[in-house]
Amino acid sequence: MRTVVRDVMTTQVTAVGADTPFKDVADVLVRNGISAVPVVDADDRVIGVVSEGDLMRKEEFREQYCGESYHPPLRARLRRRVTRQGDGKAGGHTAADLMTAPAVTVPATASTVRAARMMDESGVKRLVVTDAEGRLKGLLSRRDLLRMYLRDDDETRRRVAEGIQPQAGGEGRDGGVVVEVHDGIVTLSGFVGRRS
Repeated sequence: MRTVVRDVMTTQVTAVGADTPFKDVADVLVRNGISAVPVVDADDRVIGVVSEGDLMRKEEFREQYCGESYHPPLRARLRRRVTRQGDGKAGGHTAADLMTAPAVTVPATASTVRAARMMDESGVKRLVVTDAEGRLKGLLSRRDLLRMYLRDDDETRRRVAEGIQPQAGGEGRDGGVVVEVHDGIVTLSGFVGRRS
């Protein structure tokens, strides 16, 4: 029972173009209740991602770029001084200026285990799902991965049975494997036709 990204990803994804203004990107995030949005080119190929964190750079460094009497917190000032991180994004006006690029992407056929590892290794909360040409197909968040654990027992039993039938000689036949699920715990019993 190998669960792949396409089984759990969100397919209704809002995206913005590279020339989308800062305010419109912020509006898309707030209006849709999302924390990030893919940035795509004219051919719907993913070129980056703008997250709430990317937009917050503008607020962190408002004094430098907006001329207001705002004084950024010590952490932000230290980060700017030591790493110069955030300066470019704080002065950005469009999605292309603000985005993190390249986006961390995953194919729809990748296993959810691989996707979870990619999130952890990359330090991101979501992956952009793309096809072989880099076109946007969906979005996979940590919440999407957690939904796998909320399947009911009948759905889990069906998926396990589908996954083992070719290898085990068919469920329910003589010499077959019986799949039982109770409170998310799968029990396999019976016999298989081959030792392998």
